[in-house]
Amino acid sequence: MTDDDDNGLEGVVAAHTVLSEVDGAAGRLVLRGHALDDIAGRWRYEEVLALLWQDFFAQLPAAPELALALGHARTDVAALLRADDRATLSALTPLEAMRALLARVPDGDDLPTALRLVAAPVVFTAAVLRWKAGEPALAPEPEASHAADFLRMVSGRPATSAQAAALDAYLVTVADHGLNASTFAARVVASTGAGLASAVLAGLSALKGPLHGGAPGPVLDMLDAIGHADAAAGWLEAALDRGERLMGFGHRIYRVRDPRADALKKALRGLAQAGGVEAGRVALAEAVERAALASLQARKPGRVLETNVEFYTALLLEAVGLPREAFTAVFAAGRVGGWVAHAREQVQRGRLIRPQSVYVGPAPAAATRMAEPAAV
Repeated sequence: MTDDDDNGLEGVVAAHTVLSEVDGAAGRLVLRGHALDDIAGRWRYEEVLALLWQDFFAQLPAAPELALALGHARTDVAALLRADDRATLSALTPLEAMRALLARVPDGDDLPTALRLVAAPVVFTAAVLRWKAGEPALAPEPEASHAADFLRMVSGRPATSAQAAALDAYLVTVADHGLNASTFAARVVASTGAGLASAVLAGLSALKGPLHGGAPGPVLDMLDAIGHADAAAGWLEAALDRGERLMGFGHRIYRVRDPRADALKKALRGLAQAGGVEAGRVALAEAVERAALASLQARKPGRVLETNVEFYTALLLEAVGLPREAFTAVFAAGRVGGWVAHAREQVQRGRLIRPQSVYVGPAPAAATRMAEPAAV
């Protein structure tokens, strides 16, 4: 076997893209020419869609018109809900129920299909959470922003401007991140000509795996178990003694701090200043972060294990009122815009993704006999 066979294809270039650059050595994320630091907390998610989707759809409207079109797309996908969905889907996890509903979006490669696919995770996740709480699903409000409408459809109350801004910052931060597992899965399916809905479902299925999109919730479990800031160091040292992984620290790509963690920490502080986060919760999180980084540095001085996007994702999504069992579905609500962009870029390339494999299994018996030297 070659090195590439057993390292998850790390270092192998599988696509050339204009969409995002992940610079792990510098701790930098660039979205189509814009550093994440410059747009997270300043741009709405709809503006990032307009950025990522430029050149991939004919007559793509400017961000304000695109936002309204996305609002109407939320209404379109809400019409796909059926009377018996509450009874049949409420027993599933939010992600599994949302995936089942997303499969109802017809395939296509045009802008209306793309908008419905971005609308679907928000509308369907909100509906499932309402059903699980014993409440009816709420209809979308097309004129609202994507983030604000999502929060209203979940809680039944209008989101505050601070809550909507915080969720917007999250959706922007996770919109695209290079050729990660779910994005690669979406590009592979798109390369077959299957259509955008099929590509997005492939990305969503890859995101479900705990090695990719399933870790933010356990960050809150860790904070709950620690309880108080003065208990952080002892709890973390005991966890490391047991060989446990500290949730929210370390990343396969970033060799310095994950820039998405910085963006979300800033968004969380803005929400806290507006009274949207309990002060003690933020203090606990910052104490745990300091203690964890110190412990990891002391125990593994040769490795760079910094705070990653999961740590402040968990705190931000909790603060805006989203339950931890829905965190991966909310991740999908942000990343779907990137999946659509990558799928369209792959289709424009016009090339089927078809890598080679190396057979290392047993040889057929007949071939083995033929390879034996003749008796003398």
